[in-house]
Amino acid sequence: MFIDFSVENYRSIKDMQTLSMSAANIISKYKELDTENVFKYSSKLSILKSKAIYGANASGKSNLISALVSFISIIANSVKDEKILNSQVESFKLSTETENMPSYFQLSFLLNEVYYRYGFEATNKEIRSEWLFGSPGKKEVPFFTREGAKINVNENQFKEGSKVSDLYSQPENDIARSNSLFITAVKSFSGGIAREIVDYLSGYIIISGLSDFKLHKIAEDSLGDEEKRIKIAELLRVADVGIDDISRIEYQSSKGVEKKFYTVTRHKKFDKDLKQAGSANFFMLIDESEGSKKMFEVSPLILDALNEKRVLVMDEFDARFHPLLTRKIVELFNSNTNKGSQFIFATHDTNLLNARLLRRDQVCFVEKDKYGASHFYSLVDFKGVRNDASFEKDYVSGKYGAIPFLGDFNSIIEG
Repeated sequence: MFIDFSVENYRSIKDMQTLSMSAANIISKYKELDTENVFKYSSKLSILKSKAIYGANASGKSNLISALVSFISIIANSVKDEKILNSQVESFKLSTETENMPSYFQLSFLLNEVYYRYGFEATNKEIRSEWLFGSPGKKEVPFFTREGAKINVNENQFKEGSKVSDLYSQPENDIARSNSLFITAVKSFSGGIAREIVDYLSGYIIISGLSDFKLHKIAEDSLGDEEKRIKIAELLRVADVGIDDISRIEYQSSKGVEKKFYTVTRHKKFDKDLKQAGSANFFMLIDESEGSKKMFEVSPLILDALNEKRVLVMDEFDARFHPLLTRKIVELFNSNTNKGSQFIFATHDTNLLNARLLRRDQVCFVEKDKYGASHFYSLVDFKGVRNDASFEKDYVSGKYGAIPFLGDFNSIIEG
């Protein structure tokens, strides 16, 4: 379970910024939110089910999500892809202070009842440092720490890393390299804890763009599983996009070898008396609206996140969606039916800034300063905000910042 993610010196993020899913010690006006919107882990730790991220265009919302994508991509691929750092690490470019500094990434999470804190510092050429701490008992202890090629392993907690650490003191090989992560190398030797952690992090579902053909392919492939197909069709029906059913149809490619599919939706057809008279088939990619396409593409990911207790992160959540639909999706993750999934989303939909839907600690703002650096802060950081305040009205009026300061558009025409 996601607790917090910290990043520094990455794209528009200069100084250390943290996105936290830890629930604050607050009381909502609507008391049900204090039980339904959080997972109670212990007497000292409650974890939020969802988090909304607000900010003006180009404030850094997408860069926060991109940082998480880079963090996970490097973990999953650093051993097999020697160029992964070059493609994923991009430092803050608007300061001479950060030019030669590494980017910093750290994630704290709960896995199999153990609290872990894992992170690394990297340039686009090498891993500068790396660490894994955990709390299998009451106190946090190191599992391993790394500075360059020097790795210290706590054999009481991470014995699986001992043999692999010796490889980093030898000439570089295919696995133990200056540009590969130690935890990924240990996983490649079937290390138990390393494998669990890498597999867990690789299971995060991140939707980082408005349109991605890969998303459509994933959704289309999901229709091959009849149980999933039924659930996707049901989700589309309750989303009220006019689709009554959905399926995929196989066709032969021009080469005659590879199997190809196209997605067909069914809509009710009516006669002159407005009585149902069968159904009409539509092609998803040609006939359906952009909103319907997006709902289809994210449906299997929403279902997977909820059914498999995974973390779902979505950029541009509200794009192409009606405000009532976005609200229903957030309510789904905040409901008692959610037994372990978390939903983090970037949005401009102020309809969701509602004290009946979100606690104050479930709202995060991103604002860029005059030097081009992004800063994150939570609504709960503002003192004196009543628990029955109109979050939406106050945000739009500029009370919390993180809004655009727009110029006079008329002057463009008049000029």
